[in-house]
This record gives sequence, C-alpha cells and structure tokens, in this order.
Amino acid sequence: MHAELVRVSLHELDIKIVADERMHVLQWRRNLLWDEVLLDGKRQASSHGLFNREKVYGLVFGRGEDGKGGHQVMLILDPGYGAYDYSNNGQRLKGVRLESVDGALVAYGSLDPKALEKPATFADWMKKSMGMDWGNDHGRRPN
Repeated sequence: MHAELVRVSLHELDIKIVADERMHVLQWRRNLLWDEVLLDGKRQASSHGLFNREKVYGLVFGRGEDGKGGHQVMLILDPGYGAYDYSNNGQRLKGVRLESVDGALVAYGSLDPKALEKPATFADWMKKSMGMDWGNDHGRRPN
C-alpha cells in the first residue's frame, strides 16, 4: 500500500491511496461548523464545533462482509494557523500524516519527522527558519 498527496490547501486535503491494485481517494474538508473525512466520496467521520475539532481519524477500508480484514490507516492533521509564518504557508494545512500498520505512508509539513530535526549550525537555522542562504565558501571575494 502506498499513498501520495494530491492537494493540500487551507480547507481541503486530497490523498490518493493505492492498495491491492485499487485506487482510493481520502479527502478531508473543513466547513464553517464541521470537518468531514470522506473515502471514495462517502463520509467516514465528522467533527463538529467552532473550536477544538478532531485532528486524528482512524479508518478501515476494504473490510470483508464478515467485518474482518481491510486496511487500517490513521489520518493526523495539524490545521493550526501560524501567526508568525510569513512564507505563504498560512494558506494551507500546517501538517498532514497518514499512518498504516507498517509506518508512515505520507508525512508533510509540521508532522514530517524531518521538520522536527534541529539545525546543526546557525547558518542551517537561518536557512530553515527564514529561507536565507549565505552561499558557499567557493569563489568568495577576499574583501
């Protein structure tokens, strides 16, 4: 089973999942008073309220008639809006992670393990936090 992000925006998320040579579309939608998770266009879960809506969803799809089998996935979202984020990332979800039994299928943004790594040097920190690059040491002018 593998997955890939198709669309990430402020109120919408689409993930393509391929399992057993079948393609599925997992969707998350944020509306004014509720969030909903859809799998192949059918509502699987929803969360209601103005604040503190659900951010972790567990789903099983491909289950047999007897209720056994299928693929278990966990969808984790970080819909937080960064007040100090000036890099146009405020126009989309901050983080998305789709986990299966075998491990992460998709990790993006603040829920990506690479985002949690601390920079080794000050220059790496500047590059990561502000997008500044000091260049390389090759061909530097002597003055």
